[in-house]
Amino acid sequence: MGDRLRGKVAIITGAARGQGRAEAERFAAEGAHVIAGDVLDEVKDLPDGIHLDVTSTESWTAAVALAVERHGRVDVLVNNAGIHHAARVHEMAIEDFQRVLDVNLLGPFLGIKAVVPHMPGGGSIINVSSLNGLAAQARTAAYTSSKFGLRGLTKTAAIDLGPLGIRVNAILPGVIRTPMVAYVVEEREAELAAGLPLGRIGEPMDVAAAAVFLASDESAWISGIDLPVDGGHIAQTPGL
Repeated sequence: MGDRLRGKVAIITGAARGQGRAEAERFAAEGAHVIAGDVLDEVKDLPDGIHLDVTSTESWTAAVALAVERHGRVDVLVNNAGIHHAARVHEMAIEDFQRVLDVNLLGPFLGIKAVVPHMPGGGSIINVSSLNGLAAQARTAAYTSSKFGLRGLTKTAAIDLGPLGIRVNAILPGVIRTPMVAYVVEEREAELAAGLPLGRIGEPMDVAAAAVFLASDESAWISGIDLPVDGGHIAQTPGL
């Protein structure tokens, strides 16, 4: 497809399907060496697809070691892995709330700690947050909390890591056609699309394209931002 990421070494989490798989495929098409991680077995269909549990320091150590062994360093980390659990806040089990925070917020924190020592020439870290990191919906207490937190982690890391030449940014997808929200899209696609200025639901490749830009040298002076990929949703939503 191109060479915007030629020679860059990228670790992408949640790469078995949906946005993560689109990112892995697009990065490879742009010339990157991709270590694609996931807890789902489908990730093994990708070149250099490995088991990666983002809540495990040992799993992160193994993923980074593979990247360094094969390519000598890490240039890009895409913290894409995420889960959702729907329940009203007063009815949500503590363990369900904790599990969402562990995957969606602790996971990126562990990933950042794992890769930074192996980014000697600087690099780009991309955290996939959500529009739920800007405003809440019913039954999303854990998910929304994690995505607000991920935006905070992004901005703090951008400040802390800037002197090392490492940029840290967040992507905030709107409604994207992924397995996580498939049931919503299938039932309400026409309604959801009609409510967006661009008139369609987002596709995983829309997010992947934004990730390529933030991973590439084209965004060399961009750090600490929230980049909505939302079909214009925020433009028409008061308070966002």
